[in-house]
Amino acid sequence: MVASTGSTNSDLAARAGELPEGAVLVAEEQSAGRGRLDRSWVAPARSGLFFSVLLKPGPEVPQERWGWLTLLAGVATATGLSRAAGVDTALKWPNDLLVTVDGEERKAGGILSERVGDGVVVGIGLNVTLTEDELPVDTAGSLSLAKATVTDREPLLKAVLRSLEQWYEAWRAAAGDPAASGLQETYAAGCATLGRHVRAELPGGRAITGTAEAVDADGRLVIRTADDERVAVGAGDVVHLRSVR
Repeated sequence: MVASTGSTNSDLAARAGELPEGAVLVAEEQSAGRGRLDRSWVAPARSGLFFSVLLKPGPEVPQERWGWLTLLAGVATATGLSRAAGVDTALKWPNDLLVTVDGEERKAGGILSERVGDGVVVGIGLNVTLTEDELPVDTAGSLSLAKATVTDREPLLKAVLRSLEQWYEAWRAAAGDPAASGLQETYAAGCATLGRHVRAELPGGRAITGTAEAVDADGRLVIRTADDERVAVGAGDVVHLRSVR
C-alpha cells in the first residue's frame, strides 16, 4: 500500500515484468487516476478504494477471451460488496459500478483493464465514504450514500479481492469460456444496461440507439435498433435513456 500515487494501474504496469501474478497495489489517494478514454478519476484521500491487480491468464486462456477480465472484475466487485456491505451494486456495460441513492441510479465505481506484456492490469476505483458535497458530479454516488452496512475499507478490499480470486480461478479453469465458467450468465443477471433503451456512442463520432438485448460470447453489448437490426458493440460509451421493461 502507498499513501499517494498518480495511478495504481500505471505503477503496477511499469513493474509487471518483475512481479508475480496476483500482485496488488493499493493507494490511499490517486492524483492521476484514470478511467476509460483517459478520463480522470479523483476523490479525497482515504474516501475510497483505489487498487490494481496484475493477472496473467497464461497460454491456457486464448487472448481473445482476455477482454472478459473487465466484466469479470465487475461481477467480482458486485458480489464481494453484496456479501461484505449488504449493498446492491449493478453493472453498467462495460465497466461502471452503479448504486442506488434515494431511488436514483448513480455511478460509484469503475474498472480499467490494460494489457501489459504477458498479462493484464485490472484497476478498480470505488467511492466508499464520499458525502454529497464531496462528489465530483451529481451523477456520482458512494457506498455510504447507498446505505452500505460496512464502510471500513479494509474488509471491503479483502471481500472484493477474495471474490475476484474466486471468479478468476473459475474463468481460467474453463479456459476463459464465459458460459462454462458461469461468468456470462452472472454478468447478464446483474447488468443494469440489459433491457434498457440506450445510446451507444462509438469511436469516430457514430452513435447507435436501440434496446440493449444481450452480452455476447465476446463480451460485446448487443443492441437491437428501431430497424430490427442487431448490432454488437465492442467499445464505446453507453447512455441509459429510459427503461423499456
